[in-house]
Amino acid sequence: MSTVSGVVKEQERVAAILAVDIGGTKLAAAVVDLDGKIILRDRVPTPARDPWTTLANLIKRVQASISGVELLACGVACGGPMTLNGEKVSPLHIAAWRDFELRSMVAQITALPTFVDNDAKALALSEGWMGATAHLQNFMAVVVGTGVGAGLVLDSQLLDGRQGNAGHVGHIIVEPDGRACLCGGFGCLEAYISGPAILLQTGREPMYAPANVVQRSGQLLGRACASVAAVADISRVVVGGSVALGWGEAFFQAANSEFVLRSKLSFLAGADIVPVGLGDSSALIGAAAIARRKIGET
Repeated sequence: MSTVSGVVKEQERVAAILAVDIGGTKLAAAVVDLDGKIILRDRVPTPARDPWTTLANLIKRVQASISGVELLACGVACGGPMTLNGEKVSPLHIAAWRDFELRSMVAQITALPTFVDNDAKALALSEGWMGATAHLQNFMAVVVGTGVGAGLVLDSQLLDGRQGNAGHVGHIIVEPDGRACLCGGFGCLEAYISGPAILLQTGREPMYAPANVVQRSGQLLGRACASVAAVADISRVVVGGSVALGWGEAFFQAANSEFVLRSKLSFLAGADIVPVGLGDSSALIGAAAIARRKIGET
């Protein structure tokens, strides 16, 4: 069953963005004003088959549930990889979508200018806008959930890369010749600390993982982050996603300990790994920030 919350009175008409977050376990949509306030939100589980029909119904329901709002655009956060501007997406954890024409499909049903980007890059936008890195110019945002990804911000600019896929930190090799990963490689971070990887390893959902698995997962994240920090000269890593946030303090302590152990260059002194500042709102605010960023460029 989905839940809808939020109401706007007619006399309080505001400009806002339709935000959509597409994950391997849940689909979410919201109306977010230009100050980052979530006016209304709705979510449903991601179905194994035909996720588009479920997503389309969700988006239509959110649009129909609100009045007194002028929607300027739609921002969509989705797992990757994807082609430039999210014209075609192939999220590793949504097997039904390979070269799925997401941007045009969403634009068609919403009748709004639509902008698509990676969900971890969206997290970087939201946390840099009003979260745990709002005061920083150089940082990385990491999602640890069904998959593992990142958005990298240098000199206050989100890095896109050649086709918009910059930040796939989940495919940094943390164990050479290690476990097979959905990407086709071996030893990737995602193959060790993502939700499905933990379930495969332990037979339990991540929130019930043994303490040694949580600690080991934190260590591997810290190791990967240390490599990125040395290359990119960042001052903070902010981490979200249901798996990381569900593990809590023990996971973050292990990640920071390994990060400090592996980060010996002088310019990395004081850098740290922290939870997201926006909690479970970070993903939807990030989706809105995708559109906000593009609107600002026009």
